[in-house]
Amino acid sequence: MSNNHHSRRNFLRNAGIGAGSLALGGFGGGLLNVAQASDLANPVQVDPLAPKAPHFAAKAKSIIWLHMNGAPSTLDLYDYKPELVKLAGQDVPESFLKGIKTSTQGGVGKLYASNRSWKQYGESGAWFSDLLPNLGKQADKLAFIKSSTTIGATHDISILKLNTGDLNPGRPTLGAWVQYALGTANPDLPAYVVLYGGDREPSGGSVNWASGFLPAIYQGTAFRPGPSPILNLSSPELVAAAQQRDNLDLLRKLNQQNAARYPRDTELAARLNSYELAYRMQSAAPEAVDLSKESDATRELYGLNDELTKDYGTQMLRARRLVERGVRFVQVINGPVKIAGEDRTNWDAHENLEANHAANAKAVDKPIAGLLADLESRGLLDSTLVVWASEFGRTSYGQSGNGRDHNPWGYTQWIAGGGSKAGTTFGATDEIGLRSVGRTVDTYDLHATVLALMGLDHLKTTFLNNGRSERPTVVYGEVIKELIA
Repeated sequence: MSNNHHSRRNFLRNAGIGAGSLALGGFGGGLLNVAQASDLANPVQVDPLAPKAPHFAAKAKSIIWLHMNGAPSTLDLYDYKPELVKLAGQDVPESFLKGIKTSTQGGVGKLYASNRSWKQYGESGAWFSDLLPNLGKQADKLAFIKSSTTIGATHDISILKLNTGDLNPGRPTLGAWVQYALGTANPDLPAYVVLYGGDREPSGGSVNWASGFLPAIYQGTAFRPGPSPILNLSSPELVAAAQQRDNLDLLRKLNQQNAARYPRDTELAARLNSYELAYRMQSAAPEAVDLSKESDATRELYGLNDELTKDYGTQMLRARRLVERGVRFVQVINGPVKIAGEDRTNWDAHENLEANHAANAKAVDKPIAGLLADLESRGLLDSTLVVWASEFGRTSYGQSGNGRDHNPWGYTQWIAGGGSKAGTTFGATDEIGLRSVGRTVDTYDLHATVLALMGLDHLKTTFLNNGRSERPTVVYGEVIKELIA
């Protein structure tokens, strides 16, 4: 093994194959004993990204997961509370605080009502504040979850839980589970793509699109802003296309010879797959995110002609193009926006909520509404599940005089398309919007429901890790059937 192993390593180091360096750094990994998601006794998969059948008929083919980074106050977006307006400026009644820990950052301030006006939209009569006039027009496409809850009250921990179901690094993200369970629908693109705006990687970084204990080939592929979405994807300057192809062909032959000696060890097959995927992506990935051929009407629909909406609108339009090309899971993380008199910031409004939410809502409102309308017009909304989620919500009491603290006890999220029950609302918060009442929806329940819409039973989507059969929802999770059409 050692001579062949070192000769291959030297070849990779010296051949200059370009896309290969990407594969080693991002797509490859120890793929050992990979079984079907539904049956651990099945034979080892030769191609870990080969399409796999769902457990039952799927309603959705792709997911666009919109993470509102920083945690918006859904009290000021969707959850109209006249009682909060009536009691604003008063202490929080003790009855609302019973049984919850409120010592997140600034203690409990006076009840706070922002300067919002509210309106009902569509046949569903869903409430939207004046911060989301465009999304309000899409009200009848949405299925609201108004009794969302989570654990933790710090951003990085709760974001990790939103993506992986756990408070500690090491578990796969939901996108990695989907890719593992279903494989790819387009061999020229990753099945799991992450889009983000701004000029830096989002807080928490790649742990929020990691494969965890699943083989590394199932981790998300981050597409950076700009025309070259993936680092190290282009061929080296002095390597011709024919030479690169010859190098990859030789590499395949070397790996195939060694793989034949160890048929149950699919690490080489997975690594070879990653080289080939990187090679194919050299043309497919830039084309998928190239918006130059989109019509003027489409660019206007997504807000690309306005500096305030251009960044997020670009991510939304790229997300549509990716699901159009068969990408199964597109995770979109909003970037920070400019706010007058402040540095760029996300939704994290501990103070100056009015200016913060005015800017952040403006940045995403038109692009998200445009995405929903565009998906519908192209016949893609029925097969694409759009999820609007955040790590937690924000309190009904104030902080710093004009902001809100973190709230894991009750907030709003929504899903649309992909077989969800449009125009409905599940759950509610109390009269001041502080905590969920009745049946709550934890992250595990949201994940179980999303997987069900993709045709996957979260109890049967399993992977054997260190002798333990693991599943996406750990040991929790219940499908919210009321959200499914």
